Amino acid sequence: MAEQNGNLLEVSDLKVHFPIKEGLFRRTVGHVYAVDGVSFQLAPGETLGLVGESGCGKSTTARAVMRLIEPTAGSIKFQGSEISGLSRSEMRPLRREMQIVFQDPYASLNPRMTVREIIGEPLKIHGVDGDSDEKVAELLRLVQLSPEHGNRFPHEFSGGQRQRIGVARALALDPELLLLDEPVSALDVSIQAQVINLLMEIQDRLGLAFLFIAHDLSVVRHISHRVGVMYLGKLAELGTREEVFTAPSHPYTQALLSAVPIPEPIGREQRERIVLTGDVPNPADPPSGCVFRTRCWKAQDICTEQPPALTEQFGHMVACHFAEPLTIKTAVGS
Repeated sequence: MAEQNGNLLEVSDLKVHFPIKEGLFRRTVGHVYAVDGVSFQLAPGETLGLVGESGCGKSTTARAVMRLIEPTAGSIKFQGSEISGLSRSEMRPLRREMQIVFQDPYASLNPRMTVREIIGEPLKIHGVDGDSDEKVAELLRLVQLSPEHGNRFPHEFSGGQRQRIGVARALALDPELLLLDEPVSALDVSIQAQVINLLMEIQDRLGLAFLFIAHDLSVVRHISHRVGVMYLGKLAELGTREEVFTAPSHPYTQALLSAVPIPEPIGREQRERIVLTGDVPNPADPPSGCVFRTRCWKAQDICTEQPPALTEQFGHMVACHFAEPLTIKTAVGS
């Protein structure tokens, strides 16, 4: 059941800070600010894509929402109820409603269990009544695998098939929310398309909400209804895929999209490439003010002194003192 305002999931000012410990007595000498004040909402049946460079906090955000990582601060509301402070036993019933599919289909499946045992394990753990073998067969058909494959072991399948098995396991308890942590990044490009199309078909059929984590912009544009762009633990921009991909307003989003190669004959056209200088700052020692200012060509004194809030600008949410829409010619999602 979704929250009264129509949102299935509401995350407000989420922070995940990992302590840095040194010495014999493991004294805390600092923190890694992996996620530092992220807020977003997710409606039933909607897909929110989170994109950004490696290490920007996308996967940590997903794991914190699932409570696989304990949040340092912030609010996580699922189906209208606050879950950030629940104990492990109190979270147990909610595990049926929110499931996760991991990035590596090779590491996320137990090699000593058959596919039938892997998919049926959630049913056994949560004491679901009924014919588990029939349920497993139904789930295998849902992910376009034969029920006869239930007696095989993971090593007998390709990477794409293993990821389908992971999806089937996540769907075993009929969840309302599926967190997909880079589910296709370890697969060949041709297989990626098959898995993405399968996920979209499943979403249409079951009405699931997806929190989709990825760094591939074309994949995110294809599957997402809304897109959030993360940089150094913060959301830089959040809007519909058309708003973010067609007229990005944050300098970081503009730089990301300008770097996407476009094919011929479009590639013959002149397009300004935005090249970012410097490296991503250390998340244990982020810059003051705006965390992007050390690489931003628009940075001024206010960017050093005052962190920009994620506010509505030009029709969607942007965290920048000098936001300005920019039309970028790109073949992303085409």
